[in-house]
Amino acid sequence: MRSQRSKILQGILAASLLGAVLLSFLGRYLWQNSVLIEEQRLEDFSYQLGLQAENAIIDARDLLTLLNNSSLTPCSPKHVQLMQESAVARTHIRAIGYWQAADRQCGAGFIQGIEFTPPSASRIYDSGMIAWWPSKETEVGGVQLFLMRFGEHDVVIDPRLLISSDLEEQSAGLWVEGLPMITTDKQIDLPHPTTLGLGLTVDDTKERLLSRFSLGTIFPIDVVAEQPMDEIWDRYLPTLLTVGTLILLLIILWGFIVLHYSRQRFSLATELHDAIVNGQIKAEYQPIMNLHTNTCYGAEALARWVRENGEEISPNVFVPMVEGAGLCTELTKLMLNEVLCELGEYLKTNPAYTININLSARDLKANHFMEYLAAELAKTGVPASSIGLEITERGLIDSDEARQRISKLRQRGHRISIDDFGTGYSSLSYLEGFELDVLKVDKSFIDAIETHGVTSNVVAHIIDMAKSLKLDIVAEGVELEHQAQWLIKQNVKMVQGYLYSRPVNAELFIDFAFSKQKNSDNIVKLHSVAG
Repeated sequence: MRSQRSKILQGILAASLLGAVLLSFLGRYLWQNSVLIEEQRLEDFSYQLGLQAENAIIDARDLLTLLNNSSLTPCSPKHVQLMQESAVARTHIRAIGYWQAADRQCGAGFIQGIEFTPPSASRIYDSGMIAWWPSKETEVGGVQLFLMRFGEHDVVIDPRLLISSDLEEQSAGLWVEGLPMITTDKQIDLPHPTTLGLGLTVDDTKERLLSRFSLGTIFPIDVVAEQPMDEIWDRYLPTLLTVGTLILLLIILWGFIVLHYSRQRFSLATELHDAIVNGQIKAEYQPIMNLHTNTCYGAEALARWVRENGEEISPNVFVPMVEGAGLCTELTKLMLNEVLCELGEYLKTNPAYTININLSARDLKANHFMEYLAAELAKTGVPASSIGLEITERGLIDSDEARQRISKLRQRGHRISIDDFGTGYSSLSYLEGFELDVLKVDKSFIDAIETHGVTSNVVAHIIDMAKSLKLDIVAEGVELEHQAQWLIKQNVKMVQGYLYSRPVNAELFIDFAFSKQKNSDNIVKLHSVAG
């Protein structure tokens, strides 16, 4: 017993000494380097924000030139359609209009029916370009807009949409040609960039760091980013405290390890991990229907988790937990195995059917998943063309590596779908950089069909533009007959939704999809059983 106590005491003393050394070293390192690290981070942020704004303005200028040079009859249906498609393809453009003298004749976009005629322009250029910076005079619906007019056309830009989602958390202001364009946080008071030197400035009076970055390749653009001192402490202090509390953790950790393990063992997150490892997550299949033939084209495999006590956990709950725990690839492998086990024999004898599984961004990054996919298909004899791969718009990684892997998957025979299109920040023009096969229109757009909502006008343009990119279209979430009829008129061939069936188990899906008589009676049968 004394020997054990002695060892414990020695361990505590050694841990204490190590902790003191590490704490001293870490404190010195952080104080010497934290400011430099913060300066580089803010500079990278400022460059990205400035470049986004510059590219958006250049694109708007080029768009105005294109519209002015168009041979289409002003305000004709084709002219309005061109303006609408141009607005939809650019998330930051809210409206486009055509002018004759001082009268706006027609327009398109998300904001319509309003004439943007502020009393005085912010800038008038030798080229004839006129610009109005965001102000009370350009405010519509509580949003101060940026206006550009050139020739007979104008564009209306929402400056908030110049900031992508990964930049929204940083407090900063953007100036173009010395005039304020947008501030990410209306509550902060940022100085004009001309009052600051380039680089980092310490503002002791307000206990913050200010970083000014200038980008002057085409337009003089300045970004001033703010970082409160307390947030810097929040960022770096946990590391220091982690080492500082190491001694305490070494003393108390062993006393609570059993309790900690027990709590973790019965936590929902741990139970989910065990469910994936033990293959307890099951697949259900939501049929993908051919609207024009009333036959089943295939299905999307959806993960379903029922706990041992019979409680069904919604995917909206456990899928984010899977992502947070880094188990996305394990879940994808499990879903693949479920599909191959339950439907493999049918897919080998019915090569026209495709079962889609969902891929995460992590799956695209993992080499071993592609190898695993190929190995499992080879083992079961199921052709690659029978397994489609769905990637959400937000999960589509803008990198050469992702493009190469998507290309390899298509070369093997897999059809690549973009799922939930319209819920992220990209536009259809962004998709041109990827080799894709199918665009799945998000349910929110289908719900708006033939309504008075803003998105009711957008879905038709999404469909037309998807066709122009030679992408097949699947309409998700079709629940009403009038939605199906409208889609038929738009020559959309594939749909999925509760109008035809809720997700069903493999037995019901096999009975429906692989039966010899594939007609409307089958659809009624499956819908009645699943509903």
